[in-house]
Amino acid sequence: AEGSGAMGGSASLIPQDLLGEYQELTFLSKQEILLAYKRFSELLPKEERENACAARVPKSQILTLPELRANPFQHRICHVFSTSETGDDSMSFEDFLDMLSVFSDSATTDIKSHYAFRIFDFDNDGILDRRDLEKLVNCLTGQGEESRLSSAEMEQLIQNILEESDIDKDGTINLSEFQHVVSRSPDFARCGGLQR
Repeated sequence: AEGSGAMGGSASLIPQDLLGEYQELTFLSKQEILLAYKRFSELLPKEERENACAARVPKSQILTLPELRANPFQHRICHVFSTSETGDDSMSFEDFLDMLSVFSDSATTDIKSHYAFRIFDFDNDGILDRRDLEKLVNCLTGQGEESRLSSAEMEQLIQNILEESDIDKDGTINLSEFQHVVSRSPDFARCGGLQR
């Protein structure tokens, strides 16, 4: 098999001390981290694989992952987890690990809801306002003509969401209000695609 010899050495590509650090900083096991490294390397061109820890994978490649392929929030997810200085939403191995860690079943509801909030905050201003909620609903219902809500239905739905969630009645949902809703209805975090 092509490269089977090299595969055996993949564990040694992450230095032991780093591996330990990644285990402490994520909700992933050693095996999951090594598998993540293998998956990340495979998204890179062959010549960059040697030094995958220092490489960045372009967003277009990240979007080919099965976890994201069908996720309506795929672009937001790339944006939230990417630490790219240029804003191209590319991912380093550590960004990739963070994302898999939040997606993992071991991540706490608090962590999941924190990231779900950031993913739903389309304009990145720290609150979910009507515009964010409208985009959120559009993502969940799909953009197709037949599944699209009428403006009256959309208005009603946003009213309902705000009535449920907007505790201080300022017309927006902040992180603690959002986390309060999520703690009452765990299904909500699933909508964000943060649970499978």
